[in-house]
Amino acid sequence: MRYFSAQFVFTNYGPPLKRPVICTTDDFTIVSVEETGGNLSEKNNIEFYNGIITPGFVNCHCHLELSYLKNELSARNGLTGFLQELNEKRYNIRKDEEKYARKADREMREAGVVLCADICNSSVTFDLKKESKIEYINLIEVFGIDHHKAGQRIKEALSLAELSALYGLPYDITPHSAYSLSLPLFRMIKECTGSNALSSVHFLESKEELVFLENHSGLLMDTYKNFLPPDEKPVTVKDHITAILEEITRSGHIILVHNTFIEKKHIEALKERDKLHYCLCPNSNLLIEGKLPPVMLMVEEGCNIVTGTDSLASNSKLDILSEIRTLQQNFPALSLETLVRWATLNGAGALSASDRFGSIVPGKKPGLVLIKNLDLVNMKLLPESEAVILT
Repeated sequence: MRYFSAQFVFTNYGPPLKRPVICTTDDFTIVSVEETGGNLSEKNNIEFYNGIITPGFVNCHCHLELSYLKNELSARNGLTGFLQELNEKRYNIRKDEEKYARKADREMREAGVVLCADICNSSVTFDLKKESKIEYINLIEVFGIDHHKAGQRIKEALSLAELSALYGLPYDITPHSAYSLSLPLFRMIKECTGSNALSSVHFLESKEELVFLENHSGLLMDTYKNFLPPDEKPVTVKDHITAILEEITRSGHIILVHNTFIEKKHIEALKERDKLHYCLCPNSNLLIEGKLPPVMLMVEEGCNIVTGTDSLASNSKLDILSEIRTLQQNFPALSLETLVRWATLNGAGALSASDRFGSIVPGKKPGLVLIKNLDLVNMKLLPESEAVILT
């Protein structure tokens, strides 16, 4: 048996506990959580930490395979500029992609992530995921604006999904976004995802996608002309709400990622969709658009919020604590307890894994994370705060 305690423990099934004792088996399955009222008796075998213990973090949106592009792309270039530069560099930069992905995986684990929904456009991360201490769900991402090539795109996705299955890695096939798929491709994906546990869609990340879907104009259209037959207009969904409610499977959970330009009308329209989650990746939003989502509106509207890191192409590190610190700095009304819940319990629910992760409850094996170097009086993160995995 192992015994852990800290100044506070966020269990996610009640208020924070002061100096409780967490008992685990040697493989770190939770046996019990003993409340002490803050009066911790001296026991030689208790591992005590000056900070807050939380369940392990859940990263609900990551692109691990892009880790080799760290520091390679320009900041605040807007979504279209980011996508153009990404497409230019991802196929021209000669680096050992798996090596960089392994390093990012290791750093993500050390900073507390135990479960991750990872976007896949290739199999470059499959080997490392079999060995990783992080549990991964592969989200096989599909995009393609030329409707003549829809059949080819879906065949490529099905082939990658089959390979993920051969590796023993759980997967779901999912569309990239409302603006990056032809309508025929959307419908092909819907046909083959009737039993999805999870779908994940980049959602309202920029104003440019709104302009494009409204009248097939603007910066995105300028880019797409290079991917379409001459003088041919794209065939797309009418708008973002139609995409989510009509063109994506209703099976399982769905995560809408980024939400930088979401408005109340969008949130209200989407309330009819069951098992809907909104993923915040604030550091990526600031790097690409220099703007954050309307987080307090989302809270007021009762949105089920989770957190992610996006990729090292659009972030300096895959660190969930850094994401919630950015949220705390920009939305100080949010309590640390709420932010931790988004990064743990809510994320586990979105990934259908709350039976194992997300809360410190007997029978679960959620991982234990220590948040240290923080303001324990006011329960606030500081610039020097960091998270480290304990189990």
